[in-house]
Amino acid sequence: MQNQNLKLKILNFELWFLIFSFQLLVIFGLCGCAVVEYFKPEELPYDEQLSESYYQTELKVSTSADVLTTIHKPEYELLSQSKSVVASVGQKKKGREIWLNMVAFDENELTAKRKYFFVIDEKPKSLLMLIRPRRKLMFDSEMVLQADVLDKPYANENARRIAILKRVLENSRKDIKEVGPDNKMIGICGMLINQSLEASLVELDSSPVLASGLSEPAGVGFSHMTLDKGKIQMVVADDIASVKIRVDSLAHPFGDPFSLDD
Repeated sequence: MQNQNLKLKILNFELWFLIFSFQLLVIFGLCGCAVVEYFKPEELPYDEQLSESYYQTELKVSTSADVLTTIHKPEYELLSQSKSVVASVGQKKKGREIWLNMVAFDENELTAKRKYFFVIDEKPKSLLMLIRPRRKLMFDSEMVLQADVLDKPYANENARRIAILKRVLENSRKDIKEVGPDNKMIGICGMLINQSLEASLVELDSSPVLASGLSEPAGVGFSHMTLDKGKIQMVVADDIASVKIRVDSLAHPFGDPFSLDD
């Protein structure tokens, strides 16, 4: 009887091992490329370096000379300038990851009044590529708001928040237009930035009460027309509006280095 039980246990183990082995073959067969891609060395510049100039630029303080020393990495990026806007754009992963740093200056004070950082990655590294979105988008901006949008009377605070976000979109369009014609990639980044802001405004216009959540850590969710789900956060302090947008992979809050809480 004991021998029969032992044989049965051995048979069950062999059957389990065969099934487990088959599952491993299927997984590695389906996502072998993802595994290889995950363990490949990261291309330069490293992702954490892409936004360095954005965080080093201080509104109302940094001059054009300050920004020009940090915004451009000549070996990886192309620089575009107009009278009041400077932008640096780069790409890697054979063009599947594109990023943009852009700063607009006050023409009288000659200091930074708006700054932007944008990145889209169509091939994020992940061993869970089969169950997570393949693309991710991140957009950060800070800008000094004009007095007309701040001082205007509004029906309520939600209407004020929506009006400010519309001004963020208006200013970003204006700044992109200044340097976009100089580089096709800047135009592409600008289009994706506009799409994200417009999608969030569609959500807020249809239900203005949602604007009350803009300043919350979780932000407000919205549907992007091509990149699935996203979320947006906007915090206004004095005359400065700070906006963060995360779409697709970056909309996941758990353990994400690019979450709205960064």
